[in-house]
Amino acid sequence: MTINHALPFVTTLVSLIFSAAVLARYFQRGGSHLLLWGIGLLLYTAGTFSEAFLALVWSPFVLRLWYLSGAMLTAAWLGQGTIHLLVRRRGVAISLTAILALTSLVAAIGVFAAPLTGVAYRLAIPVSAQYKEILTRPGLIVALTVVLNIYGSLGLIGGAIWSAWLFWRKRVLPNRVIGNVLIAAGALMPASAGSLIKAGLGDWLYLSELLGAIIMFIGFLAATAPQPQEAPEEKAVPATAGD
Repeated sequence: MTINHALPFVTTLVSLIFSAAVLARYFQRGGSHLLLWGIGLLLYTAGTFSEAFLALVWSPFVLRLWYLSGAMLTAAWLGQGTIHLLVRRRGVAISLTAILALTSLVAAIGVFAAPLTGVAYRLAIPVSAQYKEILTRPGLIVALTVVLNIYGSLGLIGGAIWSAWLFWRKRVLPNRVIGNVLIAAGALMPASAGSLIKAGLGDWLYLSELLGAIIMFIGFLAATAPQPQEAPEEKAVPATAGD
């Protein structure tokens, strides 16, 4: 097993632990933002596990799962958690979540109904570098992929930066300033996946996903660490894979 085979398994383990930590906090303290972040991180885990699986065995189902979870939905659901945290106007966050859920259903139907081209899958090449040759993506799926990733990235990374700025300006809870900066930095790493693939550096995607998950997890732990005068609401903004 090469390092490129091993990295997705390590990333899957890290992101699974990260998901469990966020969901445990949700069950302890409540908060719809934590639940949505947990869902987003589970999607991130599904995406990295699919990469690991496809490096060993070919599966049309897992290829579609990888594209749906990693390429389409992870960033959007993580960003939606941030929107629930930061948007205070009544009903806005809930309405956007309902729209996202419906859009995700349409995306799932479209991805799993999309035919394969018949091109042989090569185990030695990262799935991110060859999926376009194998999976037929209708115009609607391509458009939804772009929209979901832009929406999620703006909410996730923008929300982390905005939260860090608010705490820094108020000169309170410095751990959350540091935590949110790390979360934004970690989210940018897998978000750069498209650029890496276009530059012919598909193998580096696996390393960026692992480092992104680790940095985001450290940021989350820093931002949610107990403080002597901890504010009642959480301002840590986890991020993601996949892009």
